[in-house]
Amino acid sequence: MLAALLLVGGGALAAPPAAAGAPPGDYADVLDLRGTPASAEAGDADDNNPLGVFADRGAWHAYSLPDAGDRDAYGGFGGPLYIAQEYPWWLSRSFSRMRLTEDGRTLALDAGGTPRFTSLPGRLVQEYDLGQGLRLRLELRFATDRSALVRAEVRNTGTAARTLRADWSGSLLRPADAPMKDAPSLAATGHGVGVDFAKVRETWDYLTDGTERFEVTHKEPVDTAVDGDTYRSTAKTPVTLRPGAAHRFDWTESYTFTAAERSREAERVHAVLARPASCAASGDARWRRYVDGVTEGVPAERRRIAVKSLETLVTNWRSAAGRIEHDAITPSISYKWFTGGVWAWDTWKQAVGTARFDPGLAESQIRSMFDWQITADDKERPQDAGMIPDVVFYNDPARGGGNWNERNSKPPLAGWAVWEVYRKSGDRAFLREMYPKLAAYQAWWYRNRDHDRDGLAEYGATVDPANDSTEERRLAAAWESGMDNAPRFDAKLGTGVVANHAADGTLLGYSLDQESVDLNAYLAQDQEYLARIADALGRDADARRWRTRAAATHEAVRTKMFDPSDGWFHDIGLTGGAPLTDRGRGIEGAIPLWTGTATKEQARAVRDRLADPAEFATRVPFPTVARSSPYFASTRYWRGPVWLDQAYFAQAGLRRYGYGADADDLTGKLLAHASGLSGDGPIMENYDPLTGDPLNSPNFSWSAALLLPMLRGR
Repeated sequence: MLAALLLVGGGALAAPPAAAGAPPGDYADVLDLRGTPASAEAGDADDNNPLGVFADRGAWHAYSLPDAGDRDAYGGFGGPLYIAQEYPWWLSRSFSRMRLTEDGRTLALDAGGTPRFTSLPGRLVQEYDLGQGLRLRLELRFATDRSALVRAEVRNTGTAARTLRADWSGSLLRPADAPMKDAPSLAATGHGVGVDFAKVRETWDYLTDGTERFEVTHKEPVDTAVDGDTYRSTAKTPVTLRPGAAHRFDWTESYTFTAAERSREAERVHAVLARPASCAASGDARWRRYVDGVTEGVPAERRRIAVKSLETLVTNWRSAAGRIEHDAITPSISYKWFTGGVWAWDTWKQAVGTARFDPGLAESQIRSMFDWQITADDKERPQDAGMIPDVVFYNDPARGGGNWNERNSKPPLAGWAVWEVYRKSGDRAFLREMYPKLAAYQAWWYRNRDHDRDGLAEYGATVDPANDSTEERRLAAAWESGMDNAPRFDAKLGTGVVANHAADGTLLGYSLDQESVDLNAYLAQDQEYLARIADALGRDADARRWRTRAAATHEAVRTKMFDPSDGWFHDIGLTGGAPLTDRGRGIEGAIPLWTGTATKEQARAVRDRLADPAEFATRVPFPTVARSSPYFASTRYWRGPVWLDQAYFAQAGLRRYGYGADADDLTGKLLAHASGLSGDGPIMENYDPLTGDPLNSPNFSWSAALLLPMLRGR
């Protein structure tokens, strides 16, 4: 049982050799995880949670460290933050706050000086000097995908024996408004305390089924008393410490969604508490491997950013739950709308980064999206066979899920993701599993999104109740690009929508009246990856066919979508096929360098734009719209801010065509000037290209994932 338990989430019983890189202490506090929640609300006016948190193994709850000086929070970890299926909420300021007493007197945890609170890869640590020869150390790790393990060591460094008692207390932070306000309730158990949750189906705020439970389980016997929203658990037996002796208190904190999960987790918790030291050692060994994976080949001065990226990805890891059927990584636990869902093109990018430290998790992420690939026997949308939905959440529409989205897909980067994961894992069975699914996804694009059947596809929208007007279809198509409000999709600039029909007249969906350069470069590249996959599987005829198709797609992009007069790639109109230069230059015009589509001459012209401070070489380089564009707006989502995925594509494209010095220079400026990257600030969704100020969602997964190859210079 324990062996199986310790393997959950990538752990292993056998510890590997010591890490070859920097010792763990060199990666202390790469992120600021200090702070205690003041209310149950986990977001500010912009729906961002200002407190950094730590989670691991795909758990759906997370913790922070106290602030130095916040004495009311000493002895416990902030929260936890729990995810009510799709939305984050704080359960408590500190649900399990430990107290030590001697002869009925409470021992001040800071009697010997200011405590030390530290986050390290894979764990949170608190160290207290209680004075008079007593020290307390608390460590929190995650033992499973549903349970955190907390170990508290009390050590007597004095010259006399000490007899101590321990207890733990906490109070609920109730949401301010009904019906969420009445959801949590405390109950004493034989081994600690539990929180049950009433059924609440508030689509845009709080979702529970009445089966969720948060539960604290102590290894040693305790007595628990509950008084309204407050509890106290007291260790039944006092502890006597001889001089130089120490005693450990161990407990778990579990958050489960269903009765079946709760039953399974009770067995796993029993195994963890039977051998907590082995569980902790296993987790530490796993994190040493993780750190080695992300820092390999990274210059020493950039390794802390690599570990920050690692911690960001792992905290955003959610294990299978609800309609998310495989472990996946969500965009951000720190932003309300990104907490409980898995997006398609986010996943493709995140898997590439995750493969550097956990290829198995990377494979699982990809499966989490392909689990919902539309098939020909689908009752709702058989015409979309092969399509990958935009986003899946804990709840699908049948369960009242408002965030689930099938009205559009996302850019086709899945072949790239599968191949990059395979390069790290060597798992040919994974290639065999994914190959027909990738081929079906390619077929969908050309069947449902190539309006004039010329081999160049368009972004578009599905036949869906939400796409009930021209404007809604245009909006869905812009979402399908991933660049929602980019100028090239503005209705005011003439972007329209056309219907797509099968030969028998069946409505297949809708396309924008323009063929997009990034989409078709992505498709060409994925065709090349399908050829590589076919080669690896011994499917020689398939490989030749994919290469022929890729060559044709590359040729169409470079001959039809490049405008020599301004040295840039653009979308082209369905009618006339002329580059749509009136919408300005967008970063999508650099994608043909990343995909290897551009000629050397075209690449030279694009390089000149990317290296020009008046264009794309801003203080933080690679804005989504050129600074010279009349539509440039440095803080408006896809109209100027720097997104690190597009920055990665641009600098990698420069390297591909021999402009490594430019790529190094621009990447160095980005890393130096994007606020917080070189300190303990969070990795953001995007940045102001002129100031470097952080914008939008903190702790953003695809930014973290593609920083990893960027830090290595390739």
